[in-house]
Amino acid sequence: MKEKIKIEVQYFNGCPNSEEMIRRIKEAINGLADSVEYNEVLVETNELAQELHFMGSPTVLINGVDLEKREIPTLASLNCRYYPQGLPGSIQIREQVIELIR
Repeated sequence: MKEKIKIEVQYFNGCPNSEEMIRRIKEAINGLADSVEYNEVLVETNELAQELHFMGSPTVLINGVDLEKREIPTLASLNCRYYPQGLPGSIQIREQVIELIR
């Protein structure tokens, strides 16, 4: 059997987009439990943000790679993340995951 796709959402409480991104990810991976391992990481301190190379809340990593393929920051802190085109939709996320499953 193929190794599961690892999806991780990094966020902090108080970020206005975190709940919506988590909802979209869960919608995107609905029905893919056999192929996907899902994890949420609550980033509560600047120290943890540095350790994780946190790109802002919410950040989605698929197999350790940023959903938007952004570069890892040299300095990380508890900031909200800006998505220039808006939050990725569940269909867009699902398509990326399905591509990796194939």
